[in-house]
Amino acid sequence: MFALLGLTPDLFALFVVFGFMVGVFFGFFGMGGSFLVTPALLILGYSAPVAIGSSMAFVFGTAVIATMKHHDSGQVDYRLGALMFVGIALGIEAGSRLVFGLEVLGVAEAVVGVAYVLVLAAIGLLFTRSALNDGDETGGDGDEANDETDGETGGGDEVPAIAQKVQSYEVPPMMTLADGQRASLWTISGVSAGVGVISGFLGVGGGFVRMPAIYYVIGTSLAAAVGTSLFTGLLSGGVGAFTYGRAGVIDLGIVTALLLGSALGARIGSGATAYVDEDDVTVYFGLMLLVASVAVALGEAAAWLSMPVLDRVSFVLLVGSALFVCATILYHGALAVRRERGPSPSP
Repeated sequence: MFALLGLTPDLFALFVVFGFMVGVFFGFFGMGGSFLVTPALLILGYSAPVAIGSSMAFVFGTAVIATMKHHDSGQVDYRLGALMFVGIALGIEAGSRLVFGLEVLGVAEAVVGVAYVLVLAAIGLLFTRSALNDGDETGGDGDEANDETDGETGGGDEVPAIAQKVQSYEVPPMMTLADGQRASLWTISGVSAGVGVISGFLGVGGGFVRMPAIYYVIGTSLAAAVGTSLFTGLLSGGVGAFTYGRAGVIDLGIVTALLLGSALGARIGSGATAYVDEDDVTVYFGLMLLVASVAVALGEAAAWLSMPVLDRVSFVLLVGSALFVCATILYHGALAVRRERGPSPSP
């Protein structure tokens, strides 16, 4: 079996475990898939087109699993997702062409690596700062804050101030979203195209950019942002996998091993959203992105400085931070389920 997939047993097991962790992130946050997979493959020595193409194929498979779970909870805005798909598809094509052009010049790995460092650091800072600010704002008057938001948004899914500001500029044509919010089609188109370029260039489903963009810029509720991000990831992942598949750079062995792990992880992560307060783990997710940016930077430095030890440190940081956040989600989920069931009645 392993010979057929082109992987050693140890590498196959590693990808299965890694796929499980990524699946948990994908299901829980609506993102967090290939932004870990692509740099990990680059660190392991795969070429940029193979790493990106395999990652896109993996994103497609994982998104199918996670979207089905969120569909059952009514958390997917299919019309918004379909509209975003048009811009994302065009952006993916442009981003992938750029990668192949850089590959011809022999600088694809270096440019993609540097871009990862910058994007991961920026999104990580956004998440960490947002989580810490939310904690400060609700720390003293948590019950009051929850009472004010629960009535209108259902469990604190308040539209962020940034999105409210963007929505205040009503540039027609306007669209009413599934959760009642309104957004300009120009905003939706701009977000879609930007996410598509990042998705095609970095080999990501774009979830770690797409979900925050839907929430912070377009302005849906958080639950709808997660579900819609997954649905759009399914579409964009399919286009990306087809684009790179035509070039024959997808490693089916890697994709198969990752999907075996993520099939379980995505369902567990999606199910955990019903039990775990996202604020409990969002700050850890932001910190994980920051650690991932450092890991990718070390991986790039290993090539420039010819120091293989930095590659090992980079991989340990990447996998270790992902394992920590995955364990945190599972831990909080187990506690929540235990609280919900309550103590067993005494005989």
